[in-house]
Amino acid sequence: MSLNEGFLAVDSGGSGLRVVVGVPGGGNTAPRESRVPVRTGARGIDPGHLMEQLTPMVRALLPEAGVSGLDTAVVGAAGLATLGDALRAELPGALAREFGVRTVALVADAVTAYTGALGPRPGAVVAAGTGLIAIGTDLESWRRADGWGHLLGDCGSGAWIGRAGLEAALRSHDGRSGGSAALLARAEEAFGPVRELPGRLYPRTDRPAVLASFAPQVAACAGSDPVAERILREAARHMADSAAAVCPAQGEAHVSLTGGLFRMGAALVVPLEEELKRRLPHARRVTAAGGPLEGSVQIATELAHGSLTLPSDESMLHVVTPKRG
Repeated sequence: MSLNEGFLAVDSGGSGLRVVVGVPGGGNTAPRESRVPVRTGARGIDPGHLMEQLTPMVRALLPEAGVSGLDTAVVGAAGLATLGDALRAELPGALAREFGVRTVALVADAVTAYTGALGPRPGAVVAAGTGLIAIGTDLESWRRADGWGHLLGDCGSGAWIGRAGLEAALRSHDGRSGGSAALLARAEEAFGPVRELPGRLYPRTDRPAVLASFAPQVAACAGSDPVAERILREAARHMADSAAAVCPAQGEAHVSLTGGLFRMGAALVVPLEEELKRRLPHARRVTAAGGPLEGSVQIATELAHGSLTLPSDESMLHVVTPKRG
């Protein structure tokens, strides 16, 4: 790598993009953010929409980092394993054309979350934000659980908690059992009359983020509302179930939590700690060293130095040398 070339590290999730440019061993810029989630469609994750957002941020960051070009790019993307075909086909070439990138790693956001949290150690990480996935490795291969999106899974995620809270609000509105008047009041404060909620929510392309925006309201009610408390305890059980599915059963293992959902605090974390102790008594709980963006930076640095030791996997961590034509 030339002294005037750097690396690009990207975290693309349900709430938008975070991007840094840096030099291996020389630090990196402060993150630039786009709060617009990359679109998904019939072809999966839209590489054109990603580049549309990414390109101006990178062009602004290059002079800040003191580099004239990029040698290595690591793109951590939510949904890569199941929705990443178009991204894998088109993004490396686009990065090569725009910035001269010679090595591209396309990485599932679960892997960047794992790397940021634990680094190259065996164990399991629960990454929870708008969505949720658990990932584990024995350093020979990757195992993942959930991460199936808000319609089919992401059980215990911000979208899952928010949807459960809104269902409880609607149950209260209807007079059905399992409803919560407290959550109904908060739902109407956040979204207006709940009878209008389906018309406001269903046409939106960012439904998971809208649902997840209600999760903190569920946590705020949990101390005094048994329905909200029950939702968070069920979310904790789902998370622990996913962690147990991927954590190595033998030898030393570490378990860590990462993602914005855990900023909701004790209402969620306390029941989750109880479930993890019950399901994974052999695993050591450790605080996450960093998040997915830090994981992308670590992978980029190791790639640049030729020292990447994490397991490769075509759908989870795939390194390519793109053609520039």
